[in-house]
Amino acid sequence: MKNKSVLIVGCGDLGARAGAILQEAGWTLTGLRRNTRHLPQGFAGIAADYAATDAQLSMLEALAPDYLILTLKPSGSGEEGYRAGFSRAMHNVLTGLGEHRPAGIIMVSSTRVYAESEGGWVEDGSPLATSDPAALAIIDAERQLLASGHPACVLRCAGIYGDPEGYLLHRIAGGELCSQTPLRYSNRIHRDDVGGLLAWLLQQWDRGVAPARTMIAVDNEPAPQFEVELWLARELGFTGWRTRRATDMRAGGLRGGGLRGSGLRGADHKRCRNRALQTSGYVLRYPDYRSGYAAVLRDRPQTR
Repeated sequence: MKNKSVLIVGCGDLGARAGAILQEAGWTLTGLRRNTRHLPQGFAGIAADYAATDAQLSMLEALAPDYLILTLKPSGSGEEGYRAGFSRAMHNVLTGLGEHRPAGIIMVSSTRVYAESEGGWVEDGSPLATSDPAALAIIDAERQLLASGHPACVLRCAGIYGDPEGYLLHRIAGGELCSQTPLRYSNRIHRDDVGGLLAWLLQQWDRGVAPARTMIAVDNEPAPQFEVELWLARELGFTGWRTRRATDMRAGGLRGGGLRGSGLRGADHKRCRNRALQTSGYVLRYPDYRSGYAAVLRDRPQTR
């Protein structure tokens, strides 16, 4: 029997993590990115810029993958970078598929698309943003995919973390925490769980169990950002620290926003529920920030 194949567009860290699991299960992996030199061993490579205005992705039709994972990202700074990296990129991929009809496509999206910004609860089907240009570009890409006629799932990730050298840990190791007031909730998911969930969804799909069309990818415990940072500071052995002003936070001092980073943007004051994720049957390896960051800290170099 022919091995199942998956094409990972924009294949970086998340694609490599999902791909490693699928590869172990006997799947054939192809990664599409501008530079294919850093693809994991065993991945075939396609060198292409999926966000270019003149992108020619007709090779996708000939490749005819069984499944696709789309790990898109901004192709530059500002609003135009988001439009190119999401809206234009999705158009290029769907056009490149031509007459080929894969069994399923998963797009890695972001909880940034949700309108809520006052600390309320967000469900998979909650209202979407209407004024944030970056969110609108992501939403446009989502809608293109969901309207394409291809079997599709949009996976809206909260702040993806797991890098021992990441910005948040670097800031806290420098003795700086976010302000305790005003209260601001944050949401997150460990990168191992994103990779694991992507692989799980495709394997389930291939067994005939299609995922929800939209799914929030987040752990089980949204928490105040100050609580998370205070816990990290204590785990790092700090007893004294300075806090940055709330105005610095709103200006973007806390990075992230659902695709990469610490999980809190200036407008990301919401609490996300993961109902569709739980219904999928996937069991989170790190169901809360304490278990996830404990694993990150174990991988952190002891000397700075």
